[in-house]
Amino acid sequence: MSYVITCGDEGVQINEGQRLGVVGAGFKLENFSLIVKSLKKLLGDDIRIAANEENAWIKEKLDLSNWEQANASSQQYLEALADKEALLYAGILPFADPQDLNHGIKGHMVRPPKIHIATKIALTLAGGEQTFHLGQNIISAEWVHLVDSKIAKQLIEDQVNFYQKLAGDTKLELVLVEEGELGEEIAAKNRAALEKIGFGG
Repeated sequence: MSYVITCGDEGVQINEGQRLGVVGAGFKLENFSLIVKSLKKLLGDDIRIAANEENAWIKEKLDLSNWEQANASSQQYLEALADKEALLYAGILPFADPQDLNHGIKGHMVRPPKIHIATKIALTLAGGEQTFHLGQNIISAEWVHLVDSKIAKQLIEDQVNFYQKLAGDTKLELVLVEEGELGEEIAAKNRAALEKIGFGG
């Protein structure tokens, strides 16, 4: 199983590889290093990271004026982030047919360009996204039970708040995805940790 950290944007579809959603693929997300460290403890060191077109988080964090700048910057900065965190940089997911990226990853963007249509946020507890659904943003929460609860709360809040801002007046429902190769025991630990910090689904 090839795990790949991508933005949790609802439009990201991974056709080959298992998706772990982190807003902006972790770019300028405080304590992202703790997520990576915990995911490696659970899943092994061989984790990929991929950029995507129209990454709203990166555009906002860099105060960029257009998507062309954001697309170029996301590749540059995520390749540097991959080096920093010892992740394998796979490339960028485009608005096109599924593309073969590096390190055994294949995928693309499937939502309408410049439009966000998600109605849910799915927190994955046991091994990443199990079934692609254009109606939901993805947040990896496999790591939550391994970090301090205050840090976990801030990391989840920052992501949830950003996706809610993108959704505007549409109130996003929070759902938990407990299936995955890490199994029921890890899922239960993460569910309990999320309940403790107010994100029980």
